[in-house]
Amino acid sequence: MPRSVLVVDDAAFMRMMIRDILSKEGYVIHEAVNGRDAIEKYLEVRPDLTTMDITMPEMDGIEALKKIREHDPHARVLMVSAMGQQKLIVEALEAGAMDFLVKPFQPTKVLETVKKCLQTSPR
Repeated sequence: MPRSVLVVDDAAFMRMMIRDILSKEGYVIHEAVNGRDAIEKYLEVRPDLTTMDITMPEMDGIEALKKIREHDPHARVLMVSAMGQQKLIVEALEAGAMDFLVKPFQPTKVLETVKKCLQTSPR
């Protein structure tokens, strides 16, 4: 059965990039445009993994991560951040994120990190 990934980013271009990389590998992709949308979609589709942008309007990725993990302590969440957001990355990891990707990223790095997260037990 194909693995499902919820791609959360307020930038349509970033969602499209991640969707294209993962769908070519057979992943089923769902999308959300902000943290609030991410929580709703997560509860609806229960993806195997969520990629979550940190900086978004309405609700940022760290807050959404915390709320998702309140509903599902075993949620696998991979944070996506821009360069220079180390403090936020540390905060996200402390909140339960499994790993992080730094934008801009290479397709091979995305696939490698997604596979690693799916093979690792959630914390």
